[in-house]
Amino acid sequence: MMRGLLLFLAGLGAYGATLVVSQHLLADDTGTQLARALIALSPMLPAAFICGVVVRSIRHLDEMHRKLQFEALAMAFAGTALITFSYGFLEGVGFPKISMFSVWGLMGSLWFIGVMIARYRFK
Repeated sequence: MMRGLLLFLAGLGAYGATLVVSQHLLADDTGTQLARALIALSPMLPAAFICGVVVRSIRHLDEMHRKLQFEALAMAFAGTALITFSYGFLEGVGFPKISMFSVWGLMGSLWFIGVMIARYRFK
């Protein structure tokens, strides 16, 4: 449990550092389009590591806690799909476009709500 948290925090630190460095490098506005794209995507390497840590941590949970996480993730997946598709239709009638960065915030929030609901149900 503690090892997973330490790995998660290390990945988060690496993500933050990579994000700061990549933004600094991109502020130059020099380099080829390919180089700039690779620099822009570089924070996704530690993000992928963090995803691996989360999956590994879920695999080490007991059966009940895995079921709880599965239900919370299913709710987050379905809720995010419904909300983003609905808003996509609203954009078609003039609502402002929203950045894709907001999708993770929505999904993370729905995952948290799903965990709280599942914990209440499994009490």
